[in-house]
Amino acid sequence: MTIFIPLLLLALFLIFGMPVAFAIGISGSVGLILAGGWDSFTGILLTAPYASVKSFLLSAIPMFILMASFMTVSGIMKDLINAAYKWLGRLPGGLGIATVFAGAVLGAVSGSSQASAATMASSVGPEMKKYNHKTPFILGVVSISGTLACMIPPSIVLILYGILTETSVGALLISGIIPGILTALGYIIVIFIWVKVKPEVAPKIDIKPTIKERISSLKTVWPMLVIIIAVLGGIYSGFITATEAGAVGALITFLVILFMGRFTFAKINSALNDAIKSSTMILTIIIGAHIFGYFLTITQITQQLVMLVEGMEVSRYVILLLIVFIYLILGLFMDQLAILILTLPLTFPIIISLGFNPIWFGIIVTKTAEIGLVTPPLGMNVFVASGASGLKASEGFKGVVWFVLMDLLVLAILILFPILSTWLPGKM
Repeated sequence: MTIFIPLLLLALFLIFGMPVAFAIGISGSVGLILAGGWDSFTGILLTAPYASVKSFLLSAIPMFILMASFMTVSGIMKDLINAAYKWLGRLPGGLGIATVFAGAVLGAVSGSSQASAATMASSVGPEMKKYNHKTPFILGVVSISGTLACMIPPSIVLILYGILTETSVGALLISGIIPGILTALGYIIVIFIWVKVKPEVAPKIDIKPTIKERISSLKTVWPMLVIIIAVLGGIYSGFITATEAGAVGALITFLVILFMGRFTFAKINSALNDAIKSSTMILTIIIGAHIFGYFLTITQITQQLVMLVEGMEVSRYVILLLIVFIYLILGLFMDQLAILILTLPLTFPIIISLGFNPIWFGIIVTKTAEIGLVTPPLGMNVFVASGASGLKASEGFKGVVWFVLMDLLVLAILILFPILSTWLPGKM
């Protein structure tokens, strides 16, 4: 009963819509009281909130969020999307392909999938509607392109995974490059086939930008290149750590905005407010998760699970596939960060005891998080894109079906070929 009551409370809190941070924290607190008494509960409550967020590594999260906020309010993201449209708009499904390309580049500097999806929905959505693209195609492409920020560094999901599992954050970020590119190519293939089979979903655009207009559009892309080189180049070369890269990226983005003359106090204030809100949410979830983690430690659930799995007479790959399946199911109902925080204390020790590479497993978990961002009923990216574009979310879920199937194929490839995730970190 000591174990099941907190777990039941957690499930009920999440079902009835309680914020994740409080659901985890309260159910963990009840578990602590039942398992260790009031003294144990009060002792942990006095130390856990500060101890769980004092880590220097965690400073990377608000810095990367701030960097993304700066780019959003300054219009740098929209400039990138417009440039991609000028070059790729004439291809079959060209606007969709341009959106995937822009999503990949935005992912390389923002780390926030919701920010990417919202920006592309408000920028590309009206253009697609203007050229009579169907709603499922519009929302499907925009929503799935936003998920690329989950994988392509600087990914907040990978940073949090590294912090929770004490795995090198720098190596994790670099490991996401090849899987991220592979995922983007998969999305482009889906768009190309979809438009070939059903041309009416994305009618061919007759307007053809001149060479001069295309080259001129590249003038607006330089800020993004500067930021990418500073962040990824700094991490890969070892000149700065992954934690420092967030602060460097935010500073360089701010200086770029100043240089471009796009600085206004209203925009900076908006960016700071957005960054504070998002960072507070994530850090509060981490506090709640640590309280729940102490409950798991006291009851020894983790140790018992590891012993149970080690005693099972099945292939370690069967256990891996079971864990991946659980992550995919949880992604249907829960926020991705909450899933990581709740499950990693249980699944990571099992994965390590089975001899799997922790960096590779981080990529696998992140891939399942990408899928969860667009699958109903939660499908956060679809709802964000729907709200930003004014289109029906139900149409968006129809539009992501083929992309999700491609994601599952890419997930299978990443499981079968771990070198795709571990080769680049090994070259650092």
